[in-house]
Amino acid sequence: MTVDPRSDGRRGVGALLRDLAESSAGLIRAEARLVRIELGDAARLAGRGTAFVALGGVLLLLGALAALTALILLIGDQWLPHDLYWLGALLVALIAGGIAAWLAFRARTALSPSALLPRETVSTLKEDREWLKQRLT
Repeated sequence: MTVDPRSDGRRGVGALLRDLAESSAGLIRAEARLVRIELGDAARLAGRGTAFVALGGVLLLLGALAALTALILLIGDQWLPHDLYWLGALLVALIAGGIAAWLAFRARTALSPSALLPRETVSTLKEDREWLKQRLT
């Protein structure tokens, strides 16, 4: 950006447009670089968060399995005669299966198409259609 000393510090329209184009291109490149950096940081954070969630889920599963094993041992050792651990395991499996079936039923009911239908929106659309019919006739 040089100024001709003979022009009293004024520049022509062409020079101004060229400077504007160069500055705009530089600004766009800088913004694109910033977006790449920010998206890279966001991807790294998302990856780290996903790893933490996965690790927490695995540890939770292992803890639940250990608790179920402890419950089986408690039932078989303390509550049933003759150390019937297989019966304790069967009882725990039946209880866990019953809870799982109840949860699956609740999930199926909550995710059914009739439960997911936007009732108020459908109702207002029907009202709007009736209003429009009345206006057009």
